[in-house]
Amino acid sequence: MKNSAEQYFLKIEKSVGRAINAYSLIKENDRVAVALSGGKDSLVMLETLANRRRRLPVNYDVIAVHVHVRNIGYETDLDFIKNFCDTLNVGLYVIETEADLERDKNKSICFICSWLRRKELFDFVKKEKCNKLAFGHHRDDAIETLLMNMISNSSISSMPPSLPMFGGEFDLIRPLILLGEDEIREYAVLKKYPPQVKLCPHGDDTRRGDAKRLLVEMEKIDKNARQNIFSAMSNIHGEYLPPEKR
Repeated sequence: MKNSAEQYFLKIEKSVGRAINAYSLIKENDRVAVALSGGKDSLVMLETLANRRRRLPVNYDVIAVHVHVRNIGYETDLDFIKNFCDTLNVGLYVIETEADLERDKNKSICFICSWLRRKELFDFVKKEKCNKLAFGHHRDDAIETLLMNMISNSSISSMPPSLPMFGGEFDLIRPLILLGEDEIREYAVLKKYPPQVKLCPHGDDTRRGDAKRLLVEMEKIDKNARQNIFSAMSNIHGEYLPPEKR
């Protein structure tokens, strides 16, 4: 009989599997690059994808890629990441790079770092001929992004489970999209993942923090607010909304 921790791990893996099947995220013979920051979201994603690959009769490759921006200040425990990937029998690629902070003085360091990491990941995926790039965004990330875009950008848009990039060269996928942050945190605690060695000194996203606090207030109105908002993104009744501006 499985213990409670093993049952919980299996529950999380099944949720990832539901997302993969519902949104056709991973198929036979795919080559999947997992963006591995070292945070709990990316660790849970990599472990569940690696375990799923072993247990199911679906043939796909999984590799991990970590981007280290030397002059930003965000560091992870590379030794842990390497051992973690070895345990899962997953190849790890580490990309060393630097941001040009002088050239982009008018942009926030968070924007520069995020843009550079994505550029390095996109270039890597093309070079290594991967057809999928997996990010560890979860349900709460998608909900927060929706609220941020509605409030600040006059846009109903968020993080789709799958997004074709560069005319279909590869797909950006989010296997954790059906999981809440609390579920991922519990998985990480039970697995005893170590915390980051050094968190980014620039990582205080005020707008996202505001969205998180707003969600907490919404749950006081309805305890199912998070799931309801997420489900609403796939339940749009256009006839009851104003027409698009022309």
